[in-house]
Amino acid sequence: MLGSKPPKHLSRAAKKIWQSITEGWELETDGLVLLQVALEAWDRIQAARAEVERDGLIITDPSGRKRPHPGLQIEKDQKLVLLKAWRQLGLDIEPPGPIGRPPGKW
Repeated sequence: MLGSKPPKHLSRAAKKIWQSITEGWELETDGLVLLQVALEAWDRIQAARAEVERDGLIITDPSGRKRPHPGLQIEKDQKLVLLKAWRQLGLDIEPPGPIGRPPGKW
């Protein structure tokens, strides 16, 4: 499904990543689902990071106690999802080249 369109709900940046990957890799339906999961996680990481940057690492709850920002846990959890999906996609390797011997002397 080379060059398939990204899901509409992804951020503009995630859509660019989608396009870049689907233009360079041929992914079947299961691969596209994994890519979507990975990019949804990436979008959540960005949203959680923005919240933490806005509010700070430590927040004060309604009872006056200081505690870590809940966005930190969201960011951590979504990074694990992203990395697992990325690993399952096998996108950490170069796409295969043309079939045959590489150029040079044999």
